[in-house]
Amino acid sequence: MASMDPITARSLLPVALEEARLGLAEGGVPIGAALYGPDGRLLGRGRNRRVQDGDPSAHGETSAFRAAGRQRSYLGTTMVTTLSPCWYCSGLVRQFGISRVVVGEAETFHGGHDWLAEHGVEVVVLDDPECVELMRGFIAARPDLWSEDIGAS
Repeated sequence: MASMDPITARSLLPVALEEARLGLAEGGVPIGAALYGPDGRLLGRGRNRRVQDGDPSAHGETSAFRAAGRQRSYLGTTMVTTLSPCWYCSGLVRQFGISRVVVGEAETFHGGHDWLAEHGVEVVVLDDPECVELMRGFIAARPDLWSEDIGAS
């Protein structure tokens, strides 16, 4: 599998960003994700819905993964997320053999993407200013909800 260039990686980010904005508008945590097939086709999209659904496992990546439905194999797939994936979502990537993770930003939260890279998952960190601004604004406005989401409370 060839490495993904940053231009291609950035072209996949808008779906995840749209999901993050929808989550914020619904009163939730603005983290969005999308799972793409090896051919670049969108398989599933989702957003963090912990608040909206009262479900602590409804993270953006898990929502996109569930929306994609059952796949025979995840080899060659790409998970795009607006924020570095937490340990829970990083485990999902490893468990199912997702080949690549595109991270919108890792400035406001440095999750498990280094661990993923150490275990053979290709990681592309974009340091996208819009993703950073979205999370900074949310963390400033709702530090309590943010602490709950990352398991710090």
